Amino acid sequence: MSGSVKLIQALLFLFFISDLSAEETGNNLSMKIRLVIGDNSAIATLDDIAASRDFYNMLPMTLMLEDYASTEKIAYPERKLATTGAPEGYDPSAGDITYYAPWGNLALFYKDFSYSRGLIRLGEFDDGGALLKFRGKANARFEAVP
Repeated sequence: MSGSVKLIQALLFLFFISDLSAEETGNNLSMKIRLVIGDNSAIATLDDIAASRDFYNMLPMTLMLEDYASTEKIAYPERKLATTGAPEGYDPSAGDITYYAPWGNLALFYKDFSYSRGLIRLGEFDDGGALLKFRGKANARFEAVP
C-alpha cells in the first residue's frame, strides 16, 4: 500500500472517530453558558441535544425574564428551537434550564415542578439557579463561555 493511501485511511479513521456522538462515546460535549442579570452571573452546563445546541448557537442574546407561576422565569428567544429527538416531556427540578416547545419559550426553574408534556431539558445551572430568585422582570444576557 502506498504512503498516500495509508495517510487517507488514517485521516478517514480520525474523521469517523471524531464524528461519533456523545452518546456513542460516553462523553458529553461541553457547552457552558453564562447568565448575567445586572451585576450578578451564573454558569450553566447545557446537555448535548439538538435543542441545546440550537440555543447555544444563537448566543449571545439578551432576553426579558419574567416570573411564571412563582416557580420559573420565562423568556422568548427570537425563534423556536430545534426539537428533533426530544422526549415528549420532562419533570423539572430547581436549577434546570428547559424549553417549553408548545409556546416556544425558555423556562428557567428556581423551584421543583411536576412533569410537563412539551418541556425539554436543555441543561442546568451549576449553582442550582439561585440567581433566578428575584421578584419581577429583569433583562438577562445569555453568553457562551469559551
